[in-house]
Amino acid sequence: MLVAQQKQQENIAEYVLYLFQIEDLIRSLNFDIDRIMESVVRPSLPDRSFEGQYRKWYTDLIQEMKRSNLIKKGHLDRVMEAMKELVFLHNTLLSVKDENKYKSLCKNSTSSIEEFRGKASMKNHHDVEILIHAMHMKLQFRLRKKEITQETEEALDTMRIQLAFLVREYHKMKSGDYSSMQ
Repeated sequence: MLVAQQKQQENIAEYVLYLFQIEDLIRSLNFDIDRIMESVVRPSLPDRSFEGQYRKWYTDLIQEMKRSNLIKKGHLDRVMEAMKELVFLHNTLLSVKDENKYKSLCKNSTSSIEEFRGKASMKNHHDVEILIHAMHMKLQFRLRKKEITQETEEALDTMRIQLAFLVREYHKMKSGDYSSMQ
């Protein structure tokens, strides 16, 4: 809850990835708030004074996921809204702003994005969604201690660099600092 708020303000991509993890966690624990509290929340709390806030936050997410039929897959509306904003900014940087640095980063990652799109069966997904999902995959590999080949690491790195630039511009835009957007 507090982590999500901090990530939303500091790094929108980390926020989206964090919520992907929370969605995965909720699904893996069968939408059971008591199991979530027992196995995830309580062990990480320094004291129990925040327990009620976390229970409410997770309960609200569970209800939202159930209401939106996100039982097996899919993402919360707040996640999709952040993705839409990133896609809009991506398109703006390429077409309206004609941002050369960003265009160069996109060009560097194009083959990696296309390869990931094919392997992940995400043919109808926007490049920004591919970037986020690729970073989620990398995170999942690390959490599971699975090895990532040097070639895959290099491909992911080109995507990470593009995403980092986009995130930086996103936070400039959100803070009202449009100096780089002119």
